[in-house]
Amino acid sequence: MLLAALTGLLLCLSVLLTGCASPDAAPTDPGASTRPSTPSWAAGMATVRASRLPAEARRTLALIDRGGPFPYARDGAVFGNFEGRLPRQRRGHYHEYTVPTPGSRDRGARRIVTGQDRETYYTDDHYESFRAVLR
Repeated sequence: MLLAALTGLLLCLSVLLTGCASPDAAPTDPGASTRPSTPSWAAGMATVRASRLPAEARRTLALIDRGGPFPYARDGAVFGNFEGRLPRQRRGHYHEYTVPTPGSRDRGARRIVTGQDRETYYTDDHYESFRAVLR
């Protein structure tokens, strides 16, 4: 009787463990469902979560979301992507916004560039590199 119970218990445990290892199983990481997935427009790019951007960049994002007012006359201007660092799009697709740099006497090197399909990119080296912003 004891042998039959142990065999049954091992069989149940084996089925349970096999089910948990299934690739279709639900994620066991409780934060997995709250993590932003990488959108298709950001495929192959470095990414950064909006919450990890410098405070000035987060404030600029909030201004963009509200539609302004913006502190710099060039904010909202068409970004030409002449460097070719962002996916190729027709002219007028991208717009740029200044991210203030503390201590800088001018606009500095930091920018947020947005696209018409809700893409958001951040550069802190004046368009030499970009990271897709996950919001």
